[in-house]
Amino acid sequence: MSTEFAIVDLFAGPGGLAEGFSSIRNKDGSHPFQIALSVEKEDSAFETLRFRSFFRQFNGSPPADYYRFLNGEIPEPDWSALFPVEWKHACLETVKLELGSPVATREIDARLAQITANYRSNVILIGGPPCQAYSLVGRARNKGTVGYEASADHRHFLYKEYIRILQALMPAVFVMENVKGLLSSSVDGERVFDQVLGDLRRVGGGSYRLVPLAPRSGQSFFAGMIHPPAADFVVRAEDHGIPQSRHRIIIVGIRADIAAGLDDSQINAALLPRSESPVMVQQILKGMPKLRSGLSKENDSEQIWKSETSRIMRDVSKAAIELSDDDKKAFRALGKNVAGGLSAAKKTYRRFGGAYAKVPASCPNELKQWLIDRRLKVFPNNETRGHMLADLGRYFYAALYGRIVGVSPKAKDFPRELAPDHRNWKTGKFADRFRVQLWKSPATTITSHISKDGHYFIHPDPAQCRSLTVREAARLQTFPDNYFFKGNRTQQFVQVGNAVPPFLARKIASSVYGLLLAGTVSRKLKRAS
Repeated sequence: MSTEFAIVDLFAGPGGLAEGFSSIRNKDGSHPFQIALSVEKEDSAFETLRFRSFFRQFNGSPPADYYRFLNGEIPEPDWSALFPVEWKHACLETVKLELGSPVATREIDARLAQITANYRSNVILIGGPPCQAYSLVGRARNKGTVGYEASADHRHFLYKEYIRILQALMPAVFVMENVKGLLSSSVDGERVFDQVLGDLRRVGGGSYRLVPLAPRSGQSFFAGMIHPPAADFVVRAEDHGIPQSRHRIIIVGIRADIAAGLDDSQINAALLPRSESPVMVQQILKGMPKLRSGLSKENDSEQIWKSETSRIMRDVSKAAIELSDDDKKAFRALGKNVAGGLSAAKKTYRRFGGAYAKVPASCPNELKQWLIDRRLKVFPNNETRGHMLADLGRYFYAALYGRIVGVSPKAKDFPRELAPDHRNWKTGKFADRFRVQLWKSPATTITSHISKDGHYFIHPDPAQCRSLTVREAARLQTFPDNYFFKGNRTQQFVQVGNAVPPFLARKIASSVYGLLLAGTVSRKLKRAS
């Protein structure tokens, strides 16, 4: 099938979904999915989105200045002056608008009319509304807001704009993504997810069949028109080669004329393939530069950090801990070894960048090829943040505990000397206040909360006793190493945490393409007969 499909990406963020779709190629090297429009309202995410669109204009061969900039050899040049054609195309492809506003509606509708004129019904709609009101964290925060009313929160209904555009486009396929919390979120006693599914099924008078890409119920729902269980729409990223335990709702809708040519066997062939084994943190982060944290409330210098950190490491190694005798012995030996190695080391401990390193050989080949760019000399977006000295001790303890015991410690597992000054520290409310990522497991979910503090995202190497950098988080989210994030560090973290993992998006796009191929071929065969 040589047909090209236009991609319209709503609530695009930094572009994770579009990155996956744009990567699909036919056997002749052509791209069946062309990004026609990406819409994002937040300034820094939009800048990232546009810059990545600019990168894609060069079809895998970006100019030398792109790498000179990423490698820190030159300040960012004026791309519009150097490459006016490519920059103009990127500016046409990406727009900064708040969906649902009158201005956005006018501009978006004009662009949709152009896309429909050029591609007719060969359009794919992707994206998902902001998830703050649906997420468990967001709902907990909302409960503490005086006068908060769920029915008046516009974020619950931003998906209505998605559906309005879906109704206007009537694309061949749509992909809608959101947080798992949508399953349990309700407004005025009615489950939000049921409202969403009902609205999607009513588009065009019932013009779409909804397909979960990773169903776990085992039901044959499609041929018999049985609605799949809500939980079947949850995609568990770690089951599909993503180095992160990330559970998200992915709803795929296939237009009726295409769906009519599909049977259960063809749909099953297009489902997301399951990985033989999970991808672990060490298969992604091992070998990356060893960096030091900053000191947020002290004079910050390499020598001060080295002196204070080695002292803290020795104190933590002696702390009373509730472990078996063998584990306690191993804990103290490892702690003293790390502290001694740090104080004796003559290497320079940097806070940013570091020489570029490929992923370990044990990383699956397809993911390895996806992440690596050998033209990089350093890691962009790879600066550590500052931490308080007391937190360095907790980070060191958590990383040692994770290495020895194989799990991240709960609040009850911390010695009294390291307990923060919280009255509720051991009541259960702060059980996971400090969470270390484990080398031999997929990462926990990378969320936008990583922008606020690093306590939930402690690096597994005890010697570094710090939280993850933006680049490390981006690798766990499967952003290619040459994907550059704009904005300040906090904004970069938010972009990474909110995004769809691009490598998962690629797998979703491959499944969608498989459905389109099967549906189109079946439809042609029926016409011929």
